[in-house]
Amino acid sequence: MILRDVTDEDLPILFEHQRDPEAMRMAAFPSRERDAFMTHWRTNVLRPENVTRTIVMGRVVVGYIGSWEQDAMRLVGYWIGREHWGKGIATRALSEFLELEPARPLHAWVALHNLASIRVLEKCGFHTMINENQHHSDGVAEVLMRLGST
Repeated sequence: MILRDVTDEDLPILFEHQRDPEAMRMAAFPSRERDAFMTHWRTNVLRPENVTRTIVMGRVVVGYIGSWEQDAMRLVGYWIGREHWGKGIATRALSEFLELEPARPLHAWVALHNLASIRVLEKCGFHTMINENQHHSDGVAEVLMRLGST
């Protein structure tokens, strides 16, 4: 597995990953339409102050991982194409990414029902922050996890 800079050729693959209904349910994150997705990535995700990498296994783009500033916190997030779930890719990618991203603390919002993602974060040293559950208007509960001291 390698983490490399995101190229324009990766975007259509990453777009398709985020359209998967089961992946959207697990992430509790809605899909964007194609033009909105491309614009969001080109103008927000790929900013120089963000650290964003494509996850590649062999010659196949299997997802992405990245970090950004939001609400006075450095956040980390990832998305793995569903056909690649259950292979340890997210854990390996996050472990390697943590060597690229020196900022601490790092935070991650994760849906409480996404036990696999919570486990990935825990394996990489993230801990649940007490009393930080957030319930969205759509009824999805999330928990804020943290790596490193405040």
